[in-house]
Amino acid sequence: MATYLRVPMATSMPTSSSTSASSKRRNIRTFCSVNSRCKAKIPMPPINPKDSFLSKLASVATSSPETLLNRPVNSDTPPFLDIFDSPKLMASPAQVERSVSYNEHRPRRPPPDLPSLLLHGRIVYIGMPLVPAVTELVIAELMYLQWMDPKEPIFIYINSTGTTRDDGETVAMETEGFAIYDAMMQLKNEIHTVAVGAATGHACLILAAGTKGKRFMMPHAKAMIQQPRVPSSGLMPASDVIIRAEEVLTNRDTLVKLLAKHTENPVETVATVMRRPFYMDSIKAKEFGVIDKILWRGQEKVMADVAAPEDWDKTAGIKVVDGF
Repeated sequence: MATYLRVPMATSMPTSSSTSASSKRRNIRTFCSVNSRCKAKIPMPPINPKDSFLSKLASVATSSPETLLNRPVNSDTPPFLDIFDSPKLMASPAQVERSVSYNEHRPRRPPPDLPSLLLHGRIVYIGMPLVPAVTELVIAELMYLQWMDPKEPIFIYINSTGTTRDDGETVAMETEGFAIYDAMMQLKNEIHTVAVGAATGHACLILAAGTKGKRFMMPHAKAMIQQPRVPSSGLMPASDVIIRAEEVLTNRDTLVKLLAKHTENPVETVATVMRRPFYMDSIKAKEFGVIDKILWRGQEKVMADVAAPEDWDKTAGIKVVDGF
């Protein structure tokens, strides 16, 4: 009786010393080869047709489950990655190769600002009063464009009230406008100036200082020249106020001489019209010599086709009776 009970126990319950991890995996593999229903007991990962990793993992689990059961104990690779032919790990964000083109998914760098895009087309846009920050940017752009190509023209688009605001309040020193003017005079490039909107005070000087024959104005733009304004004196002593007033008069004389030079008008004429704000539309600015052409599509052809007043009279059958 003891022997009969001892034999089954010896064969069905092996001791822990004679059992190892390799024998357990061998027994499971042997059992799975005999029993075909063993495959259903292996946990199957969800199959996602859009996920290549899970699809590959599911196909391996279905075809050869022992590949998933016999995993290396100490492996340097992440789990289940060695079943691929050439496994590749995603790089860290700092190592990801950035896209060449701009898109919302993988930007190469922040998109450039608008002045930089215009600068690429050799366009300098002055759209604010001539405060120090604007002057610094404009002069830097002019120097950069000359360094890039000293033979290609530079296009300056102007919509500025100069060193004052539209209500006449001074926002910057007159030297800001003179700084841009001097930088333009030092360039080797042709400078095409275009007035869009307003060109007031020193902005009008910049407009007139373009290359002769390359100064343009939009049909409904306005130009205006005026005397420089005395900055707010505040609690300044009387002697300092006099010094500032003398400096403003000096800047006025300089502005008059430069405008007379570029408009080809006498200094006395410019000084006379500058006693009060002198507004000019595109036609009057062309007559005064501030610009050379008005940028109106087809205007030259229209004006060339217009008949003289005498021809209009002859066509209408009007005869001059007396010599009025």
